[in-house]
Amino acid sequence: MDMTTALRELGVTDDVLTQDERDQLDRDGYLPLEGILTGAEVAAINERLAELTAAEGDRAGLEVHQEKGTDRLADLVNKDPRFAVCFSHPRVLAAMRHVLGEFRLSSLNSRAALPGEGHQALHADSGHPVEPGAYEVCNSIWLLDDFTPENGATRVVPGSHRRGTMPADEMPDPAAPHPDQIQLTGRAGTVVIFNSHLWHGGTKNHTDKPRRAMHSYFALRHLPQQLDQQAYLRVNTYNHLTPAQHYILDVTA
Repeated sequence: MDMTTALRELGVTDDVLTQDERDQLDRDGYLPLEGILTGAEVAAINERLAELTAAEGDRAGLEVHQEKGTDRLADLVNKDPRFAVCFSHPRVLAAMRHVLGEFRLSSLNSRAALPGEGHQALHADSGHPVEPGAYEVCNSIWLLDDFTPENGATRVVPGSHRRGTMPADEMPDPAAPHPDQIQLTGRAGTVVIFNSHLWHGGTKNHTDKPRRAMHSYFALRHLPQQLDQQAYLRVNTYNHLTPAQHYILDVTA
């Protein structure tokens, strides 16, 4: 198996993304893909995430990260077959190929910003600046609620992935608003691809309900995964996935 074969078997063809979509991803650093999940799929995923959050309690998210003011879950690859869409959807994978070339899943997590919480400083997921075009990581936000200005929609600074700097290099306080920032608003079921070198961060949820999302995060194949998929992979998970999906996870029997 190689990247070309795996992507072809998962439905990635040259026309899965339009030229305008590729251009937007290059220029702005993010690309909303509407209607990836149906309303029924969103509801089923939210129900399952609620079950997992209740079952895992204060250990929820420990495999990768816990964050005050949020409900987090990690290692979702192993926790329900319905989450496989997050590393298998052809439109999402085509975007990852466009940004990264050869890639693998780094982690699959969820994050729900709780009422009154969720604000983050602007940051880039790489943790260090890179030259434009030398991108190492790319993320996708799976909107499980409508993202609105009120409920903590992610903020980004369009084009900042091409600056070759980090927010702290230019801002006295990366937690403060940036004059060029926008919020990634959209309907539940949308997936927003964003180059993870783009300056971004969660905003405060001013509503009385959690603002829910999943993140399928991808990286160049030679970089360490945020969660070692091979170490965590369960036998039953491996058995229900295809060889192409095994390749995207970079796991072997």
